[in-house]
Amino acid sequence: MSQVKSVMIVGVGGQGTLLASRILGSAMLRKGCDVKVGEVHGMSQRGGSVVTYVRYGEEVFSPVIEKGEADVLLAFEQLEAARALPYVKPGGLVVANTQQIDPMPVVTGAQGYPRGLLEAMEGQGVLVEPVDALALAEEAGSQKAVNVVLIGAMARRLEPDESLWLEALRDCVPERFYEMNEKAFRLGWGA
Repeated sequence: MSQVKSVMIVGVGGQGTLLASRILGSAMLRKGCDVKVGEVHGMSQRGGSVVTYVRYGEEVFSPVIEKGEADVLLAFEQLEAARALPYVKPGGLVVANTQQIDPMPVVTGAQGYPRGLLEAMEGQGVLVEPVDALALAEEAGSQKAVNVVLIGAMARRLEPDESLWLEALRDCVPERFYEMNEKAFRLGWGA
């Protein structure tokens, strides 16, 4: 087992970031890692920012990820990806959903949604992998599967043992939703 790896998961309340962190944690536990998960809830019930830290490795003392420490940023929404970018270490990976969810200032017309966010991140010393997770989730059978699509897209880059992830998915998803989520995971894996 190698050094401690840090994954920051960011999104908007209701997108399933917490389930994504549970799937990641379960997969790394199955691999034999020490895992720590920390959750920061904003106004999650009202579409506010939600941040989850997942750290895993031989021995992990804290779930907290400081600026410049994240190996991977898994972003469920573009603006949330831009906000969290300072936490990604140079050369780190950003797996970002291409979806845009308007924050309240945009909804009220006080501001416009910033354009070119993912493209701007590419010039910041990180590898950006955009994923149209919403389209893939719809292909899998439900818009709610965006989180599992994104986990699939990230999983192949973290640990290429697909069976490990599918077992973790089975641990975390109710049986009646497993088949659809497995399809979403596989679509993300191939993205």
